[in-house]
Amino acid sequence: MRRTRIAEIIAAENIGARYTVMGWVRTRRDSKGGFSFIEINDGSSLAGLQIIADQELANYKSEVLKLQTGCSIKATGTLAASPGKGQKVELKAEEIEVLGWADPDIYPLQKKRHSFEFLRSIAHLRPRTNTFGAVARVRNAMAHAIHTFFQEKGFIYLHSPIITGSDCEGAGEMFKVTTFDLNHAPEKEGDIDFTKDFFGGPANLTVSGQLEAEIYALAMGDVYTFGPTFRAENSNTSRHLAEFWMVEPEMAFCDLEENAALAIEFLKQIFTSVLDNCKEDMEFFNRFIDSTLLKTLETLVSHDFEILTYTEGVDILKKAKQKFEFPVEWGCDLQSEHERYLCENVFKGPVVLIDYPKEIKAFYMKMNQDEKTVRAMDVLVPKIGEIIGGSQREDDHDALYERIKEAGLNTDDYWWYLELRKFGSVPHSGFGLGFERLIQFVTGLSNIRDVIPFPRTPGNLSF
Repeated sequence: MRRTRIAEIIAAENIGARYTVMGWVRTRRDSKGGFSFIEINDGSSLAGLQIIADQELANYKSEVLKLQTGCSIKATGTLAASPGKGQKVELKAEEIEVLGWADPDIYPLQKKRHSFEFLRSIAHLRPRTNTFGAVARVRNAMAHAIHTFFQEKGFIYLHSPIITGSDCEGAGEMFKVTTFDLNHAPEKEGDIDFTKDFFGGPANLTVSGQLEAEIYALAMGDVYTFGPTFRAENSNTSRHLAEFWMVEPEMAFCDLEENAALAIEFLKQIFTSVLDNCKEDMEFFNRFIDSTLLKTLETLVSHDFEILTYTEGVDILKKAKQKFEFPVEWGCDLQSEHERYLCENVFKGPVVLIDYPKEIKAFYMKMNQDEKTVRAMDVLVPKIGEIIGGSQREDDHDALYERIKEAGLNTDDYWWYLELRKFGSVPHSGFGLGFERLIQFVTGLSNIRDVIPFPRTPGNLSF
């Protein structure tokens, strides 16, 4: 008989039906009446399924009474209404087979609550806990919702390259890719001679799929990338990862205002999808992680997003009576405390800031007529601040050429990017969203290492 997922059994409540379930034992309680209550979970839902095993089973004394937390079993039986609290149905076992044993003396996941820090040290087992099982299901549902949003709008899903020769952000914090023996790398005039490397030049892991997405947007109209990106920033904080996933749509014939409208619609649809499709897990996070989660998401779905310029935002912050850790002046890069103040104290909701000083933004953003600001946007939400960053891209060849030089980059490395502005250039825009940061916001978890299956951070490559 095929395995049926516990989530399907609980949803159907098909009393009298016969099922085979497989999963991992969470608890076992024995009754004096000669039967045991075994709760198992198979990862398909937050709730487990209670199995009633009585002494008539052939292996009741030899195996069932030895089951411990962490053991895996296969159980076949009939579904019945449960008289107990906490579950509507239970499975009356006709047969139980032990698939794998777990020694309780060394199995690290017992009934007591474990710290997230401890669970990071056993990333191979933490998905079996309620919290990380819920994170995995929410992450899966959000990824599905992201693809659904863009596919329904006719976007083309683009697989942008992982290995690149371009530095999209211009920050230089990139992982190098090489086939050289690092102890005997060929040199030329005292420097490593990358012309003899695999690609014939320096290669890196990408920090963004944006530049390549622009190529396809200027041929296909609307595209999006959704994949892993990498940053070699040596920051050991709760907000940084060396490997993370980015969602990056790129749209031709699109200005900043249309870009912002799409970003707002995108966030609202993702939040709506999570609220509709992950109710059990979201209620768990609302109960145990952050009691304001559901209210916050529901408010964002129904609330208008305030749109104002960076200059207007700075003026508001300078007049604020609150003392900030980082002083605010026009031209500074706003910090999370500033962004949150605008959302939480001033507008009581989400904010889109536009038209930032060119000095603090990337070279590819379109210059405004004042030649001081660029057509950039940041979408800010309560609790975390920036959740989306984007811009209208510079579509004028000469202006882009000058901006690349101002940024201290080699124009030869961007010859193809510049050439796009020679052959049928059009206004185009896009934005980027860090997937893990979005999951943090939705689940309320404070450390970004807890929303990605296997966190990659400085000094950590355990799994």
